[in-house]
Amino acid sequence: MKNLFTDHPATVGENYFEHLFAAARFSGGLLLAGLVCLVHALLPFLFIKTGSRLVTGLYQHMVTQRDRRGTVQTDKLLEG
Repeated sequence: MKNLFTDHPATVGENYFEHLFAAARFSGGLLLAGLVCLVHALLPFLFIKTGSRLVTGLYQHMVTQRDRRGTVQTDKLLEG
């Protein structure tokens, strides 16, 4: 049972709690980007570039984090 909680975090060079906080932080960023995009959809004169900038920043952070640890290649991130 323990392996269910530690196997994946280990593949990205994290323990369970490091992975928990990193994933929660990423989730918060995605929620914010989604809300910004929703507001932009309703009011297109607001947040013209903010949503795409947030998503790009999240992606770059994830790739930078994974590449820095040398555990996951960039093309593997798109696989899930």
